[in-house]
Amino acid sequence: MINEIRGTIDYAEFGEGPTVVFVPGSCSTGAAWKPILTHIGGCFRCVTTNLLGYGGTKERRSPGNASMVYEAEILESVVRRTGQPVHLVGHSFGGLTAIAVALRRQVPILSLLVIEAPAMQILWHTGEHEHYRAFRQMTDAYFAEARLGRNDAIERMVDFFGGADTFAGWPQRVRDYAMQTTKTNLLDFEAAYDFETTPIALGNVDLPALILRGALSHPAMQRVNELLAYYMPYAAGASINRTAHFMISTHPKELAEAIAGHVNANEPTVFARSRRRSG
Repeated sequence: MINEIRGTIDYAEFGEGPTVVFVPGSCSTGAAWKPILTHIGGCFRCVTTNLLGYGGTKERRSPGNASMVYEAEILESVVRRTGQPVHLVGHSFGGLTAIAVALRRQVPILSLLVIEAPAMQILWHTGEHEHYRAFRQMTDAYFAEARLGRNDAIERMVDFFGGADTFAGWPQRVRDYAMQTTKTNLLDFEAAYDFETTPIALGNVDLPALILRGALSHPAMQRVNELLAYYMPYAAGASINRTAHFMISTHPKELAEAIAGHVNANEPTVFARSRRRSG
């Protein structure tokens, strides 16, 4: 746990090797990475945390004041706690937060790996209005149902990202946690819509990056992540077969392999050893 004046931030780590910070998405905690970390084994120093309002990380936002800056600040605190340059791996809203940290350049980042970040504003700024409307229609209905006090309002959001009946297929404890954290998730969306992911801004992400999307994900989400990979100058994009948005739980082995390959390829010690051998 990291203790700051504005509240606590969850922090946990295990393993040795290159430092990789795993950032979960909305309605989730660092425990969501457990299947992937099991496959990775002890190859890396793995750090997990929780975003604002989840687990033991204290909320700092409020309706109308939910800037991505607040999310970026807590993730920067996590990176500083590691004491080393890190590889940032983020899923969904955690991926969007990782991009925000990269743009702020306040802490040393070696690389990014982003899994289906909901950077919907890039759709607006590139004229992809049909896909942007898909996001807006979903979130407008979701927010309206939440304001009416519907406990299951979040099902609409989950099924948009994961496909029909995704929410119904989750274990009861997972559904309960999602419903309990609906107010926090609404702040996440407020922050995401406020985050200006323009082509010019993304062009300033001067880090090696891998942007992953699910081949079965909503077309609007797939397009978002195609555009992220296109506009980040040192990014590659890839689609993972037979997966959708919640691939960190449905396909952990495939993701673990992608993460390990990306980290190893962008670890400075690898380059140093290569130069010594070639010399």
